[in-house]
Amino acid sequence: MADPATYRPRAGEIPTEPGVYRFRDEHRRVIYVGKAKNLRSRLNSYFANPRQLMAKTRTMVFTATSVEWTVVGTELEALQLEYTWIKEFSPRFNIMFRDDKSYPYLAVTMGEKYPRAQVMRGDRRKDTRYFGPFYPAKAIRETLDTLLRVFPVRTCSAGVFKRAERTGRPCLLGYIDKCSAPCVGRISAEDHKALAAELCAFMAGDSKRFIQDLERQMKDAVANLDYESAARIRDDIAALRKVFERNSVVLSEDTDADIFGLVQDELEASVQVFHVRGGRIRGQRGWVVEKVEDTDTGQIVEHLLQQVYGEGAMSDRIPRKVLVPVLPDNTEELQVWLRGLRGSKVKISVPQRGDKKTLMETVTRNAEDAMRLHKSRRAGDLTTRSAALSELQEALEIPVPLLRIECYDISHVQGTNVVASMVVAEDGLMKKSDYRRFSITGEAARDDTASMYDVVSRRFRHYLAENFDPAAAVPDADPDRPVPAAGDGSAQAGQVHAGQASGPVADTLTAAPRAKFAYPPNLVVVDGGRPQVAAASRALADLGISDVYVVGLAKRLEEVWVPDSEFPVILPRSSEALFLLQRIRDEAHRFAITFHRQKRGKSMTASALDGIPGLGPAKQKALIKHFGSVRKLRQADVEALMEVPGIGPAMAAVIHTSLAEAGAETAPAVNMATGEIIES
Repeated sequence: MADPATYRPRAGEIPTEPGVYRFRDEHRRVIYVGKAKNLRSRLNSYFANPRQLMAKTRTMVFTATSVEWTVVGTELEALQLEYTWIKEFSPRFNIMFRDDKSYPYLAVTMGEKYPRAQVMRGDRRKDTRYFGPFYPAKAIRETLDTLLRVFPVRTCSAGVFKRAERTGRPCLLGYIDKCSAPCVGRISAEDHKALAAELCAFMAGDSKRFIQDLERQMKDAVANLDYESAARIRDDIAALRKVFERNSVVLSEDTDADIFGLVQDELEASVQVFHVRGGRIRGQRGWVVEKVEDTDTGQIVEHLLQQVYGEGAMSDRIPRKVLVPVLPDNTEELQVWLRGLRGSKVKISVPQRGDKKTLMETVTRNAEDAMRLHKSRRAGDLTTRSAALSELQEALEIPVPLLRIECYDISHVQGTNVVASMVVAEDGLMKKSDYRRFSITGEAARDDTASMYDVVSRRFRHYLAENFDPAAAVPDADPDRPVPAAGDGSAQAGQVHAGQASGPVADTLTAAPRAKFAYPPNLVVVDGGRPQVAAASRALADLGISDVYVVGLAKRLEEVWVPDSEFPVILPRSSEALFLLQRIRDEAHRFAITFHRQKRGKSMTASALDGIPGLGPAKQKALIKHFGSVRKLRQADVEALMEVPGIGPAMAAVIHTSLAEAGAETAPAVNMATGEIIES
């Protein structure tokens, strides 16, 4: 670990203006991002007496080797820049509210000729109506299944819809009356769009009108002695009521709000949020995060709102009201920021009485339960992972802690489509953002040992280039890098600092891309025995790397091979260290197999259009979309071919001639693995 005194800025160097600062480690990774009204006061607090800091803050200060800062004009700009840097660099010591989930919404694609109802996540699409959020996703799927009894809107994909159109037979939902089957003409496009509009109206809150209309129809059916229809309508009414029984009314029907509850101790904080839309609880999410500094509740709330609403925020994902347990110090700046994201006013407040305060207490109780469950699970998990890493380090006689482990696997079928995978485990947990895939060709693909040598060499050549090339070592030191205006939320002018020591930087909201292979592992694990281990060791030695250790895990007897040893290391079958190696090896195998299947699938499909000069993938796709199949494409004349966008007279003539010459002997599209003929 570094001594903070070695990189502490000199007295008077740090400005007293507001700004954002970054701590970096020995590999130039950003490990912490913070903002301050007074940069000098805040940064001096880290160095005045570092051994008296909180445990995690002390670890961060001693892990860092430099600190940089950027002066900004206002606290709002500091808020924007801090969020941007946290999002870009994912610093390991920042409070990170991660739950690996996005909001599930019920979406109705009203922009299509035949609107489709489906559960969607992620970015919004044009001309699509969204309702929610709902959590968990199972709840909205059950809701949609129930609604299809009354509003049998299309839910199938475009491929299923087109196949039904060609065959004249609807899918299963069409046979069981959960789809009005516009694909086979049971309902016109206009009537189907009206049906989808009714579904949207019902989800938007106009439920009473639909239920009252159905009750009136049921009474009319009974009066006409049509008891069968009356029973069906009765079941439809029950289905609609069931939809809203799942989401009880907790506030007035015009209330759209997110209600946050928070509990914390000295080390961690637990947060829960209820998403209330139309007065009903539509979803719930929760996080448990580790605290770095002596952070108060207001600061935690500030970071929470930054990360929950900053990532891909859309206007209707941010409600009009955000209810929190404590107001942050910069509430006004946060409201201005959220208003810019939403496009209209957003109010952050603390409920004082009534139903909202009662609901806040319920959310807080959920946060307390989540904290207790997290601590009980994490205690066992931390103990197991720590024991596995310590046991592995001791068994392999490695003098350094195994903070980062990389595992490599080669996948192919009889030497064809050779690929490799690299998976990463940090602190015993898989880090999927650092996974990499490699395609192997030429002489390197002749056998597994050559492939392993090639992959390890390529990975560590990237590492050496990115860490020991002067331009790559300090990516932010480019004096010609433009700095946007402060009105864009970017950093204001400061002096460029181009070295390892601490100091100011001029940076932008879009900093240089993060290096892909910048961080070396402590241990390299290869899937295989002595030959693979020898190949990986030789690759590292040829590059002059001596501080990375290599082992191999052989599948047959699960033996652990080390370089230059005639005998393997045998770990006990019940060993946590062996379980850890197996999990990492199996993940590398899964990742390699997935990539190999993708590559093999592409290479195994041949089409009659592939050999036509000047006809690329985009135009091939346009032709197939227009004609439906290669068979129909062969029957088209030059004039018909010219109707396809992007196909001119010359290209149409080439296509027509090429397909005519191929004749019936050329298969339209053949899967080489199965022999299946593919027409579209």
